[in-house]
Amino acid sequence: MPKLWNETIEEHRRAVRDAVLEVTAGLVAEHGLRGVTMSRIAEGTGIGRATLYKYFPDVESIMTAWHERQISGHLQELAALRGRPGTPGERLIAVLDAYARIQQRRHGHDAEIGALLHRGEHVAHAEQHLRGFIRGLLSEGVASGEVRDDVAPDELAGFCLHALGAASGLDSEDAVRRLVLVTVDGLRPGH
Repeated sequence: MPKLWNETIEEHRRAVRDAVLEVTAGLVAEHGLRGVTMSRIAEGTGIGRATLYKYFPDVESIMTAWHERQISGHLQELAALRGRPGTPGERLIAVLDAYARIQQRRHGHDAEIGALLHRGEHVAHAEQHLRGFIRGLLSEGVASGEVRDDVAPDELAGFCLHALGAASGLDSEDAVRRLVLVTVDGLRPGH
């Protein structure tokens, strides 16, 4: 097949897949996981059920794919902040602040959906990746004197991730900001 034809087919497949992910996430948010059927998703995306089944076997697999895409986007956002100009401390604060805000957006997620989405290997891989690049920023901060050196960077990375995970229970931006400030304060030399 000609290259243009293959690219057009791939673009179409991506567009259908993206539409399925978005429609499903919206339906699940509105009706709950048990209130969504493959028929409803097919209708919402404007494709036939047979076509939908060529992409995904069930609602859970669609939600898992949607979550993988969300995580990937979050990691890209955090990596961009990590790579921006500034001191290691400034970049670390930007990453931790963005991570806390991501956690806050999880507030109010249905427990059943959370259990489904956070059991996959993709979550463990993403957490390892995130911990690694926070550890790297902390190591840079130690070298520049902006981060305490009496606790190993890996341990500090775990502390940060656990502490900022509490943002998922916070209702206001001010509370998230205070959580980040308290967390960052614990990273400073002299504690």
